[in-house]
Amino acid sequence: MATAKIKNPSIWRSRLGWSITLIVFLTILVVQSSFSFVTLTMFEEDRKADMREFALSSVIPMLDTTRTRVLSDASAERILNRTRITGISIYDTNGVLLRNFGQLAIISPNDVENTGDAFLSKDRQQYEMLFYPVEIGVPNILAVRVDSSALLSDLEEFIILRVMISVLLSIFVTHVLMLAIGNWLVSPLLLLRRKLQAAAKDPENLELGEDEGGYRGHAEIAAVIDSADELIGQNARNIKQIRESAESQIHKLAYYDSLTELPNRTYFVEQLKKRSASDDEKHFAVIAIDLDHFRDINDTVGQHVGDIILRSVAKRLLASIPSDAVLARSGEDEFAVMVPFMTGEENPAGELAEDLAREIRNKPFKALDEEFQIRSSVGIACYPDDAADPDQVLKCADIALNRAKEEGRDVIRIYSRAFDDMVQQRFTLLKDLRKALDEQELQIHYQPQFSLKDGSVIGAEALLRWWKKGASGATGQFISPVDFIPIAEQSGLIIPIGEWVMKKACEDCIKWRMAGQEGVRVAVNVSAMQFQQDGLVDTVKKILKDTGLPADRLELEVTESVFMDDIDHMIQVLRDLNDLGVELAIDDFGTGYSSLSYLRRFPIDRLKIDRSFIMDASHSEDGSSIAKTIIALGKSLNLQTVAEGVETLEQQDFLIQQGCELVQGFRYAKPMPMDDLLTFMAEYSGSLDQFDG
Repeated sequence: MATAKIKNPSIWRSRLGWSITLIVFLTILVVQSSFSFVTLTMFEEDRKADMREFALSSVIPMLDTTRTRVLSDASAERILNRTRITGISIYDTNGVLLRNFGQLAIISPNDVENTGDAFLSKDRQQYEMLFYPVEIGVPNILAVRVDSSALLSDLEEFIILRVMISVLLSIFVTHVLMLAIGNWLVSPLLLLRRKLQAAAKDPENLELGEDEGGYRGHAEIAAVIDSADELIGQNARNIKQIRESAESQIHKLAYYDSLTELPNRTYFVEQLKKRSASDDEKHFAVIAIDLDHFRDINDTVGQHVGDIILRSVAKRLLASIPSDAVLARSGEDEFAVMVPFMTGEENPAGELAEDLAREIRNKPFKALDEEFQIRSSVGIACYPDDAADPDQVLKCADIALNRAKEEGRDVIRIYSRAFDDMVQQRFTLLKDLRKALDEQELQIHYQPQFSLKDGSVIGAEALLRWWKKGASGATGQFISPVDFIPIAEQSGLIIPIGEWVMKKACEDCIKWRMAGQEGVRVAVNVSAMQFQQDGLVDTVKKILKDTGLPADRLELEVTESVFMDDIDHMIQVLRDLNDLGVELAIDDFGTGYSSLSYLRRFPIDRLKIDRSFIMDASHSEDGSSIAKTIIALGKSLNLQTVAEGVETLEQQDFLIQQGCELVQGFRYAKPMPMDDLLTFMAEYSGSLDQFDG
């Protein structure tokens, strides 16, 4: 950092110095001028007094006190010719003019109250004065007129002299004062200002507070400058310390996870880049680890418990990796490990991945006096075999990890290029699915539901179908729901799709009613993601209002997985839907998780028995036992039971024998388009015997 050397500034080089100098100079000049004005008045009075003495000394010797004539003509003429006296007037004591010599004086004893004993003309050319008997020794009053033109020039000379003296004295005094003020106050002030300006411009420069060229004058002012230097130095040290601390904190926030204190994904990628750029002979493997179903822990026992477990996992993994490996928390419940190895060495990633998964799996994690059994899914990718770019290597490991989760979790998968193809296929399928929704390529097929008591059609389940058009538009193929429904759920596209299906199904049900099938209701599946949306009840209410379908003609089917997240919230949603008058059913009952204590709180109307139990019922004692139990449970809870996937007469007889009320399946009808369903219901005889042939 460059040093800002601060020299003691000259007072004459600053605006402040000149401002103070001008103020001091003008102040002294004003004082001198005021004094000169007083002196000028005194000077004029002195000159008047001199002229009076001159007139008195010129006239008295010529007076004759022995004669009646006080002043002879000859004496008067002599005075007027030889002196500056231009007129003499003689008055008696009563103010009567007796004689006048030369110019008649304006002043007279009769005007004393107005003019006084002396009078100076406005042009200062004539000065007149009165002399009384006491002064001149004769019983007369003399008015003497004197030429005072020299007085004006004397005053001008006096004024010029006084001005010169005032200016020179002001300059001298100002210079002397400014030398003292500048040295004592102004220069230190300017020095302090420059120090502060330099400190403001470069606040981290410690040398500004240790400048040796500073002020070394009076002790008091030097103490102020030294205190400023100390404050500048302290400020520089504090700022530097704060900046270093902030940089350290920013670095920690940018590159480390605050919960586990492990490096984060950003730092991990930088380490991958450094490793890949260091040596062609150096390889590395990336192990991506995801804690299976970890979100369930946060949702059921709280995030604080999840945080404790995450810290424990981090410690356990850190203790299990080699010293040259790098461990990072790469996601909410994900970790990543970089394991370096040299060309020709055996890749240690597979064995290490097994060890890490075992460390997580074999020993439960304790949190708040409870134990939690954690499993993990693991993906592995290698540099440069799987990818030549470090970011891509991590991405490949994530792809392998996702593959492990798709295959049931708690497994390890090594990256294969075939995984990329599957990801690309899923991406393409998702893009086409969005297009299909926009361009109305999606269709709804309906599978009728029948009453086992009287054989009537009581409803139809709406099943989503996708006819994907070919490149020419003339050809195409059906895409199985098994392929596109999971993608729609993962991407969130299931929400607009589900809303479209519900509205279309309600509109079709109105058409059934207009065709005379007023007793037939429509059943629509609702995904877990739709149930998690706050606006589901409002959406259903709006669709019923817009289509005009009675609420009891709409049945919403939900799977048991819906209740695994926030069961109290889901129960409230079911109650709100039930308040609308909508029918509710649990789909695929028995294949998921249901607590009987919660089941009693569900405002549902039906249980749908999964097709797998129906298929096993005819040749498996376990299958028939499960079906019997579900039907019995439905009866005990006063719920109807609907058997799915009925294909044979034997299965139908079994269900009738157990008291099941409703059925659907290929024995009766496959899912069909809207128009075909109307034709089917119009031609249906009303008896299940129709399907025996």
